[in-house]
Amino acid sequence: MSNEMEKKYIMFHKPSGCVTAKSDDKHKTVMEYFDEELQEILHPVGRLDKDTEGLLLITNDGELAHRLLSPKKHVDKLYYAKVEGIVGMEDIDAFAKGLDIGEGEHTKPAKLIVLKSDVISEIELTIQEGKFHQVKRMFEAVGKKVIYLKRLEMGTLKLDEGLALGEYRPLTQKEIEELC
Repeated sequence: MSNEMEKKYIMFHKPSGCVTAKSDDKHKTVMEYFDEELQEILHPVGRLDKDTEGLLLITNDGELAHRLLSPKKHVDKLYYAKVEGIVGMEDIDAFAKGLDIGEGEHTKPAKLIVLKSDVISEIELTIQEGKFHQVKRMFEAVGKKVIYLKRLEMGTLKLDEGLALGEYRPLTQKEIEELC
């Protein structure tokens, strides 16, 4: 008989206003959306900023978490954002080359798609890193400000549009197989 704990994989639609942590004395955490039994055994994979919404994987599979977060694995993360300022071709080119966000080396190339270019632009951005406030800092580097940010995908995992903010569900067998 195996002593190994059953692996659990949960898709969580993180709302704005909570922090991605197991516990925090000052703020509500993503784990507070789960019952105590799950809070004990599960951990969020990576981080989303307090004011960022979207896909967050919650699991007790440490090996999978490491693979998804390792910079060497180049796991795509797709974000949707609303940005103050007109986003155009020069921004697409700058993101494709990588940007100086103040860490001594440029970010890895990122794929920027403009959905709407206006005073408030709407974009999709695919990055393979997860530096602190990276999406916001990349737009600051080109003189623009992110006013809304939502993660839609992480690797093969896509946010279930049927999940309301703060809701979660177990991953399907197919989603688990594609991730692993």
